[in-house]
Amino acid sequence: MANQQAALLGAFAKFFPNATTIGSFVNGELVVDTGDSSIDIVNPATGQTVLAYRDAGAAVVAQAAEAAQAAQKTWWALTHAARGRVMQAVGAKIRENAEALAQLESIGAGKPIRDCRGEVAKVAEMFEYYAGWTDKFFGDVIPVPSTHLNYTRREAMGVVLQITPWNAPVFTCGWQLAPAIAMGNGVLLKPSELTPASSLVVAALAEQAGVPRGLINVLAGYGHTTGQAAISHPVVKKVVFVGSPATGSKIATAAAQRLLPSVLELGGKSANIVFDDADLKRACLGAQAAIFSSAGQSCVAGSRLLVQRGVYDQMIDMLARGAEKIRVGEPMDDTTEVGPICNRTQYQHVMNMIDAGVEGGARLAAGSQQRSDGGFFVRPTVLADANNAMGVARTEIFGPVVVAIPFDTEEEALAIANDSEFGLAGAVWTQDVARAHRVASQVNAGTFWINGYKTINVASPFGGYGHSGYGRSSGVEALYEYTQTKSVWVETAANPATPFGYVEA
Repeated sequence: MANQQAALLGAFAKFFPNATTIGSFVNGELVVDTGDSSIDIVNPATGQTVLAYRDAGAAVVAQAAEAAQAAQKTWWALTHAARGRVMQAVGAKIRENAEALAQLESIGAGKPIRDCRGEVAKVAEMFEYYAGWTDKFFGDVIPVPSTHLNYTRREAMGVVLQITPWNAPVFTCGWQLAPAIAMGNGVLLKPSELTPASSLVVAALAEQAGVPRGLINVLAGYGHTTGQAAISHPVVKKVVFVGSPATGSKIATAAAQRLLPSVLELGGKSANIVFDDADLKRACLGAQAAIFSSAGQSCVAGSRLLVQRGVYDQMIDMLARGAEKIRVGEPMDDTTEVGPICNRTQYQHVMNMIDAGVEGGARLAAGSQQRSDGGFFVRPTVLADANNAMGVARTEIFGPVVVAIPFDTEEEALAIANDSEFGLAGAVWTQDVARAHRVASQVNAGTFWINGYKTINVASPFGGYGHSGYGRSSGVEALYEYTQTKSVWVETAANPATPFGYVEA
């Protein structure tokens, strides 16, 4: 345990010198030893507690809200171009510290270092992309049928609350922060209590790059205490949540009680459809990446693999043999392709779902039902010969487990794909161009790939249908989420008509 603690604190102390634990980042300072509850950080590769820190609590939330409100006024007063230059500097600062930040993310979240390096690079790209939008996102002049000049302004919401998950802490931190501050908002960011470290660092680096002190505040704590206090605070004008549908529903309800708008990016049970004319080798590699990368802890994971019956056996055999060769191991090992599940609760859920799938009639074509003695490792798992009525085909497993279902016709594939309460993503593999576009247009999903999977870029809008949430978290559409429209009317006539009222001559 001592070595693990030293590794985490050593990585953290590169950004917060002399830090002895983790806390909240409020008004430019690391705040520790605040709330009543203690929170454990567990190393998912060993299952051992590394260190404990204090829940932020309502008092810290109040301090952060006050700081964000004051800093937002300063930030909003800058010219759009000036905000863009600062955001470019944030991207540069993240690139300058990329390796250290990637190592912290790997140690703190249990993600393979190779994945963390890629995600940190994407965070830098997010700030750079939205930096370019700061002076290019503007209102309109409306040709109203009167003597008025009518124009619209896109104005900041004020202070927004962003709640991010444990599966991709640094990525979702940048995913939300960049568009929010690009449009002039202040932010209270509450990462998962299990993985707060990298978000704290991103906020600190942003201030070093020139973001006003207190504009970005990171609240380290539980959702039911710190998160609830933040939702309830009168300074907060919008809530953005990334996580499970169950928690998202609670957060949306709490926000609605204050008449706050919200954006929800929730779970998925995405259908990855393979037709018999597909390039099976490419489709197999794509299917592996869709579900086994990030240990399956991805909301867009291709967790339902629908394969046309004529090539079903060949595809499943190829997929299962490939799954056995994927390297599962320590997160900081450069050769590791799949690391552990992030936390014990999720690990137990994944293993229970594998058991339930086998008991329900699915065939374990690859993987294991044997539980790990140490860390929370799960072998890439293929549950073959399933049907869409099984619990494993309907429930989000959020682990490296794919459920394979055969189909006969295009119509049947579409019916199976859309027989889900979720609608986050999907894909089709075929060499028939017309069918590819046909299927893309008929699957209920916010993101859809043709002959590929899991390509995501900050420039493209991202969000779900149905129980996968609402609102969009990237692309130009995210900027609308972080602004509100004001309509301004200016009378231009020299002697406008007076439709009502009296004055003395």
